[in-house]
Amino acid sequence: MNHEVIGGIPVLWADAPGPLEAVLMFGCGVQDETLRTLGTTHMVEHLAMSTLPRLHHEHNASVDLLTTQFTCTGRPEQVVAFLAAVCEALTALPLERIEQEAGVLAAEDGRVADPATAELLSHRYGVQGLGLAAYRGPGADRIPVEAVQEAVDRFFHRGNAVLVLTGPPPADLRLPLPDGERPDRSAALPVLRTGPSWREEDVPGPGLALHGDLDDPALQLACKLLSQRLRDTVRHRHGLSYDVGGDAVLAGPGHGERTLCLDAREGQEQRVAELLWEEALRLARECPTEDELAEEIAELREVYQDPRSTTCELGEAAGALLFGGTYQDPQTRLAVLEKVTPDEVRQAFAAALETVLLVVPCGTEVDPKLPDGRPLPRRACGTEGELPPGAKVFRPPLVDRLRSSDARRARLAVDGRGLWAREPDGTVHHVPFTEVVGVEMRGPGRVVFGRDTCVIPVVPELWAGIGPAVDAVDAAVPGQLRYPASAFRPAD
Repeated sequence: MNHEVIGGIPVLWADAPGPLEAVLMFGCGVQDETLRTLGTTHMVEHLAMSTLPRLHHEHNASVDLLTTQFTCTGRPEQVVAFLAAVCEALTALPLERIEQEAGVLAAEDGRVADPATAELLSHRYGVQGLGLAAYRGPGADRIPVEAVQEAVDRFFHRGNAVLVLTGPPPADLRLPLPDGERPDRSAALPVLRTGPSWREEDVPGPGLALHGDLDDPALQLACKLLSQRLRDTVRHRHGLSYDVGGDAVLAGPGHGERTLCLDAREGQEQRVAELLWEEALRLARECPTEDELAEEIAELREVYQDPRSTTCELGEAAGALLFGGTYQDPQTRLAVLEKVTPDEVRQAFAAALETVLLVVPCGTEVDPKLPDGRPLPRRACGTEGELPPGAKVFRPPLVDRLRSSDARRARLAVDGRGLWAREPDGTVHHVPFTEVVGVEMRGPGRVVFGRDTCVIPVVPELWAGIGPAVDAVDAAVPGQLRYPASAFRPAD
């Protein structure tokens, strides 16, 4: 791997078969947004790409949780022209096209993580940072213009960019981006829950997340081994699942989430969840065999030695530059993995299981226990309790109370500190005004989103005489967090 600097931007390149590939990578993504500005980075990417002429070579752009990437493949002169055009577009975005591109974004309806991973991240981090993966935000037509310009100024400059190439940089390559300071990535993202816990969610199958050191080779092998065991058991032996997937999500220097998620055949969600947890407990209690570890090492060796992995390796090195990590070449990583013992794998996984978050599809009945027999705590949105004394209380409309005993037991309460909503079973949801991350304005009503994933609708369909409650929300929540409901989405 070669390292140069062109126009103040690090350029990493290595020879690889095929035409020249280029990836201009910026260290910004969904994790850098807020619920109110969700979609801003994607809007920047669309606006920049909208300026390009019709091209007859492969090109694309994408936004994920951590990065924004502009990619192309072609002859050297095509790559040079593409990169120059993208950089020039980022310095003068056509903000007048926001309305049109909002419609395109709504039609695309992109996601940055699979549903189970997204829900696991939201439970770990709340409605912020990586946890935003589970949310759609106010809608593409509600992205503030000023947020788009602020994102460009903060992130899309040479101080926050790396270019990777699968060949030597062309002699006439230029990257006309403005100067800027790289964002400080030295601190880990704030975590709401270190675990362990489980909950039901609207996901196609169960999944789990482990918080820990992403550079720990023993934990890496443990997660690979668990994935393979589940593939053998849930898919091949029982025929209950098609996909067993996993991911590593960076949350700070060296630390983050390792996730493992499965889909499930309809009606078999409970059995798949049980098998997932059984295999997790077995790995925490029993050492894997030497043969099992040898199989995982052999698979990694094949991946690392495949010449097609060059682009992935370049991307790993670029990510290390952008986020303050340390890149190790495949040979070094493989040598470290080969020294890991079966007991180190078991110990690493058992320790990580103390941070586990488990998510299962709604209606799935499970009773998971930790390795020492303790019940895995179940987390629900809301707790048992009473409404605060002195708060102003609202009830459902009279017609609903006449028809339903549930409506007669439900209550909404508000005071200067926040909102409370009591369900018919006595569960109380609470959003302090200091924890509000967004307020959707639906005509005379409001939908209030809390950082801790709780959502309380303050709408006339649910509560009678809500005017004072709406006034309290508007008085307590800053105006920049309030937004009208998207015209692209039906109210639900």
